[in-house]
Amino acid sequence: MANNKWSQPVQPPPPLFVGKKERDLVKQVNDELIERVIGQTVAYYAIDVDRTQYHPTYGEAINKTFYPPIRVHALIEWGGIQTEFEDNIGLDKTSTITIHFHKRRLTEDQDLYVREGDFVLYGDIYYEITTLSEPRQLFGQADHKLEISANCTKAREGLFDAS
Repeated sequence: MANNKWSQPVQPPPPLFVGKKERDLVKQVNDELIERVIGQTVAYYAIDVDRTQYHPTYGEAINKTFYPPIRVHALIEWGGIQTEFEDNIGLDKTSTITIHFHKRRLTEDQDLYVREGDFVLYGDIYYEITTLSEPRQLFGQADHKLEISANCTKAREGLFDAS
C-alpha cells in the first residue's frame, strides 16, 4: 500500500492544454503556410546601430548605415496609393503597406528584431517602417505573442540608398 501514495506534480499542467509542444506545432504550421502557400517576400534592411553616427543631443542620424538585406517571408497588406494636397507644395502621393511578421520565425530562426526606422523592399518600392504593434496572442496567452505588424510608408526619393 505504501507504493500507491499520491504525490503532487512538480509543476502544474500548462493552461488550456497549450504547452511548448503545441506552440512549436503552431510555429511549424505558420512557417510552412507563410513561406510556401500564402506569404510574400520582402528584403529587410536593418539599421546598423553600432556604425551609424547619432547626434549626441538629439539621438538622430542624418546618414544611417544598414546591414545587408535579409529575405523575410511575411503576410503583406497593400494600403494603396493616397493623394493629398499640401499647402504651398501641391499634390503629394504616398503608398502604404502593413507587414505581418511571424514573431518566432524572425527572432528564433533569423535573429531579426523589427524596429521603427528600418526599411523594406516590397516589389520595386522601398518602404520605411513607421509604427509597430503586436496585435495577437497565441491562444490568449499574454506571454506568447504571435505576430509583429509593421505599418510602412513609401520612402521618399533620396531618403534611402540600398547600394
